[in-house]
Amino acid sequence: MNVIETRGLTKYYGKARGIVDLDLTVREGDSFGFIGPNGAGKSTTIRTLLGLIQASSGSASVLGRDFVRDRQAILREVGYLPSETMFYAGMRVRDVLKLSADLRHADCGAEARQLCERLQLDPGLRMESLSLGNRKKVGVVCALQHRPRLYILDEPTSGLDPLMQREFFAILEERHRDGATVFLSSHVLSEIQRHCSRAAIIREGRLAACGDVAELSKTNAKRVTLHGKAELSGLPGVRDWKETPDGQSFLYSGDLRLLLKTLADAPLTDVSMAEPELEEVFLHYYTEGGEPA
Repeated sequence: MNVIETRGLTKYYGKARGIVDLDLTVREGDSFGFIGPNGAGKSTTIRTLLGLIQASSGSASVLGRDFVRDRQAILREVGYLPSETMFYAGMRVRDVLKLSADLRHADCGAEARQLCERLQLDPGLRMESLSLGNRKKVGVVCALQHRPRLYILDEPTSGLDPLMQREFFAILEERHRDGATVFLSSHVLSEIQRHCSRAAIIREGRLAACGDVAELSKTNAKRVTLHGKAELSGLPGVRDWKETPDGQSFLYSGDLRLLLKTLADAPLTDVSMAEPELEEVFLHYYTEGGEPA
């Protein structure tokens, strides 16, 4: 079953581009990353899927339900965390958590208490006294406390310190092992590479690539690291050249035999080759806008 499916999903804000002709599929049980910098269309995609803003054209389903006709049912069944969390002033944390549970007609008291303990969140604090990090924790608990089948999380770790980020992902991985589907929007590539098995890259509102994270990281290019110096200025296929403390590093997509022949007479102490990091693949889509070389 596909828990998220879009066909030609498009959103314009007047003449300004939001997302354009987005075809996206997230399978049940996926841990799916949605990658793009600010302004690429990640939040627009999520808000359109949840019926929080109206699409200009196209169709979508979430948990097998139509994103327009069944908007209320989708919102009850999804654990949604927006990129920016805003709450009513004059309430305590426990009041906000109960309100969120009541809107879903669910008793989440025990689960909320456990999550607050793990995230070191005091439920007795007043909302107006909370730091950015603690407000984000409230949003996390609201999204997780009813143990939904699908989590849609938009930049979930912004504002959390490293220890809380680690605990958040530990909780999320537990939910995923229990069968939940995770849709994680982020511009932090290491989060996607570490915690997601499939991912999509969005560029200027359009889908640039989609597939297994391991496959997205594989290209015909190799990251070559030289310990020592070599003259490669005339060698085709060399790009992203960097000087390192003890040598040189570059991406190479040319003839491997030619590279080795060129390096044979260079005063090198070591040579290593590896697959490029997902970040390097991602930056290629944004700097050159094409398929990885």
